[in-house]
Amino acid sequence: MKPVFQRLKEKFGNAILEVSEGSAKEWHVLAARDSILRIAECLIEVFGMRFLFLSGSDTRKENKSFTLHYVFSYAHQDQFLVVQTRIEEKNPHFPSLAHFLPQANWHEREIQDLLGLVAAGHPDPRRLVLHEDWPQGLFPLRKDFGSPKKIPRTAGHYAFERVEGEGIFEIPVGPVHAGTIEPGHFRFSAAGESILKLEIRHFYTHKGTEKSGEGKAPEHLLCLAERISGDNSLAHAVACVQALENLGQIEVPPRAQFLRVVFLEMERLHNHMSDIAGIALDVAFGFGASQLMRVKETLLRLNEQLTGTRLLRSVVILGGVRQDISEARREWLIKEIKKIKDDFDKTIQILWQVDSLMDRIETTGTIRKEVAEVLGGVGPVARASGIDRDLRRDHPYAAYKDLFFRVPVFTEGDVESRMKVRVQEVYESFKLIYDALHAMPQGPLCGAVKPLASSQSALGYAEASRGECFHWISTDGRGKISRWKIQSPSFSNWPLIEYAVLENIVPDFPLINKSMNLSYSGNDR
Repeated sequence: MKPVFQRLKEKFGNAILEVSEGSAKEWHVLAARDSILRIAECLIEVFGMRFLFLSGSDTRKENKSFTLHYVFSYAHQDQFLVVQTRIEEKNPHFPSLAHFLPQANWHEREIQDLLGLVAAGHPDPRRLVLHEDWPQGLFPLRKDFGSPKKIPRTAGHYAFERVEGEGIFEIPVGPVHAGTIEPGHFRFSAAGESILKLEIRHFYTHKGTEKSGEGKAPEHLLCLAERISGDNSLAHAVACVQALENLGQIEVPPRAQFLRVVFLEMERLHNHMSDIAGIALDVAFGFGASQLMRVKETLLRLNEQLTGTRLLRSVVILGGVRQDISEARREWLIKEIKKIKDDFDKTIQILWQVDSLMDRIETTGTIRKEVAEVLGGVGPVARASGIDRDLRRDHPYAAYKDLFFRVPVFTEGDVESRMKVRVQEVYESFKLIYDALHAMPQGPLCGAVKPLASSQSALGYAEASRGECFHWISTDGRGKISRWKIQSPSFSNWPLIEYAVLENIVPDFPLINKSMNLSYSGNDR
């Protein structure tokens, strides 16, 4: 990373105020506010780094200003770079990156809503997280936000973008839906059945999880992390606990690292079974859907037998894992996984031969690679559009660096490709579980737990079934949690759905939506 800093110093001179090494794999650069756009361009275009997310902190007590944290991945060296800049309260503006980096759109709007800092030059300054009835001048992530029992509501109006023309009409869907899914609003502009534009409006049930984590003990933070998105409880817990372990310089024993891989792949399996089943159900192939949901139920019961919980909650603890897998249980699990693989094989072979399914999923909901790249798509959605990226391989964690697996990538970017990615990932998960169980060394399940370092920050991450999940945690001068930033894969991928539906028909929207399988809860973190 040092050559990068030398080039930055040469190019930007006094705009680079400070360079420091952070926790594991993490470097920090403090830069002048007005140079942020040029530095971001340099990191992406010259050094090939990838923008991950933007976080904001109220650090007025520490340095009389707010602090923005731009986090970049430097996969070539398995490193992360955090570019920080300070924003004075009397001039709460920062340069928007959205024109150069459309991926930053939602990140900047979120900071406007929650911290009251203004992204100067942003192409779409409308509210994102806080809806139109939220009172002006009340910013939940500021330290002086008093958390009143009831927020006074005000009158307001959200201006949706409209498509005008003869024969064009709007179809509003939601925010309340049939069934048990959470609220989200979709507004279509259509000519007949052809979709000309889709605008989404979410964050109806924002949980304020990041604010809830302030001042909490590490164990409490883990409990909250597991409730961000129920079906990805373990991935969020692993991302969170890795950040905490980096802050405490806590060593996780090798056996615990392998067990984390086993449990993470078990979580990926039941999610992918559900996702593939949902695609089959949305094309009215009930037999295939019911078979896959039966397999999912078997996996959930295996989770419960192994750990006492179907969704693998409380499995990960600070410094390791809570549950072991004995030798007898290991042999039993291998046999059960083999049965599930055989069952999955038979069902998938049938699915590929159903003409009515293939006709509906081929070329439907296409997301071109350049769109997925520019908007920051992650996970199976990105890999189905030709983006070869997976945190398990590019920034290895747990025991993934000791295990071999392939990252399935397809290029068409349609519903079929997203289904193919998941099918291939299921087979890779089976293999990873086998290999991890066989290679797992003997030893303790948990390392010595130490206090968190004071006035430090650390990054934790996991490749969840939906994609990249990041948790960034900073502490105050007493070693207490000061700021907790959660970057969920659904927050990254929701903007892509507005492009996936273009040139498709309205009846295909549920199929396209299901093939992306984005979480409302994970988004409303």
